[in-house]
Amino acid sequence: MSAKRRVGVGIIGCGNISSQYLKAMRDFPVLDIIAIADMKPEVADKKAAEFGLKAVSVEALLADPKVEIIVNLTIPRAHVEVGLRALAAGKHVYSEKPLGVTYAEGKTLAAAAKKAGLRIGAAPDTFLGGSHQTARALLDSGKAGDIVGGTAIFACPGHERWHPDPAFYYDIGGGPVLDMGPYYITDLVNLLGPVKSVQAMSATPQKERPIYSEPKKGQMMPVKVSTHVAGLMQFHSGAIIQVTLSFDVPAHAHLPIELYGTKQSVLVPDPNMFGGEVKARAPSTKRWRKVPVTQPYADANYRSLGVADMAHAILEGRPHRASGDLALHVLEVMEAFETASREGRAVEIVTPVERPAPLADSIKDGKIG
Repeated sequence: MSAKRRVGVGIIGCGNISSQYLKAMRDFPVLDIIAIADMKPEVADKKAAEFGLKAVSVEALLADPKVEIIVNLTIPRAHVEVGLRALAAGKHVYSEKPLGVTYAEGKTLAAAAKKAGLRIGAAPDTFLGGSHQTARALLDSGKAGDIVGGTAIFACPGHERWHPDPAFYYDIGGGPVLDMGPYYITDLVNLLGPVKSVQAMSATPQKERPIYSEPKKGQMMPVKVSTHVAGLMQFHSGAIIQVTLSFDVPAHAHLPIELYGTKQSVLVPDPNMFGGEVKARAPSTKRWRKVPVTQPYADANYRSLGVADMAHAILEGRPHRASGDLALHVLEVMEAFETASREGRAVEIVTPVERPAPLADSIKDGKIG
């Protein structure tokens, strides 16, 4: 299943996350980085010099016939606008999470891609990491039984303690649900299948927050989104997962994801990472058992694994895993948390999605493709 050729990639957006993508792309020979661009040319020039790449304007990148996939690493509010421009230029699009800041936006992008006969996809691709694929294999084996319930928890005191420019986390398009929810919800869909309905409550305890990190230490940020959200996700499989997503928790001792099956409970590691320990425990045992992580991509940062899978999928004529359908389903679920909280009702999820195929289906010699 090795690729016959490399797939040309152009990157738009050279901010904080771009370095992780550029470093990880070195592990995937199928990806040929043609050039990078940013609305601020000096930012693109600096990043290009750091990685030995070519910086061009956004317009030049979109016009380059060698570019087949645009990797969209702009801020969340620009994801759909930039994605639509890339589709109009005849490029496939892979976006940083989330797909858009509203479900309506996401549907517009998905419709444009379908009309153009092009692919869209989105982060996170961490669910393709070895530990999460190992957890998936355990559940698929039936050894845990039917998953009845579980918890999914991300909680921290806020990104203003480390990020150099954290204001966008508290602006429209930010908040813990759109920022961290994609990791947790995407992994849960990978593990359990599609979501059926959502219930939630939310709070915004601080209307403005101070920045503790340099270079803007001491400045105040307005808070325009909910920063503490608690809810329930019911899956078509029957599982009910309790969810907490918060920027208002000083510290906690909860694990990221716990799943409770009729035969075993399973502990799933941080879905923001590719690796970590997977553990299981049956009611007849006194200790948690480490599940050997046998799948690849668990030992480092592989942010761009989803792009590489898309590139191989283009060459092989198969679906890619970090797909637009998956990202749109997750976006609808995330927006449902806000709707459920505001209207005090359960919100039904209507976007259909199938669980992505296990990554093992495309592994050859221990690597994708």
